[in-house]
Amino acid sequence: MKGVVFIGGNAPKSSVSRKAVKNARIIVAADAGLIAAEEAGLQPDWIMGDMDSLDTRGAMARLHNYRCDRILRYPMDKDYTDTELALSLLWDKGCDETIIIGGGGGRIDHIFALHALFEREPCPNQWLTDKEDIFCLKEGVFSCEARGLVSVFPVGQGPWQAKSEGLKWPLDHVVWRRGFFGISNVADGLFSISVMYGKFLVVIVR
Repeated sequence: MKGVVFIGGNAPKSSVSRKAVKNARIIVAADAGLIAAEEAGLQPDWIMGDMDSLDTRGAMARLHNYRCDRILRYPMDKDYTDTELALSLLWDKGCDETIIIGGGGGRIDHIFALHALFEREPCPNQWLTDKEDIFCLKEGVFSCEARGLVSVFPVGQGPWQAKSEGLKWPLDHVVWRRGFFGISNVADGLFSISVMYGKFLVVIVR
């Protein structure tokens, strides 16, 4: 079952967001993610967070369009980010495919925090910003059409091993260690990555 979380920060074009949420059973807006969801022409099933970003952007009135029992408010002083809480809701509802939309630009600590989510289990399957498509790959074959920069990062627990076709610099003989990465590889059409061991983030510059 597919679930989608809209978060604050720069989101992709509305057409990209609408394509990503196709067949999603649950859409959650985390705080200012409500703005991105509505700008894409979508009404989330749940809205959650401390609402501090909605408040500073003068968008709190948007909440009046939703049922009170579908708005989950949390204090600003809490142990988990709004994104973590939204993902936990999706997993609790039985979603086994989760996508984050938004989070581009902004504070570097927020970017680090989002990256850290992929070190865990469970973790999101995909993250879409205004400029990047980010996929979390586990064992199996991933194929994608892209023209431009592709970067690969090992995440989670090793060991890591992968092969590729269609990338300028193949991944077949890369010895991956924690903290290593393959940045600014190049695709010119269809490429594929086969993961034998471990978990990888693949960042495609849109």
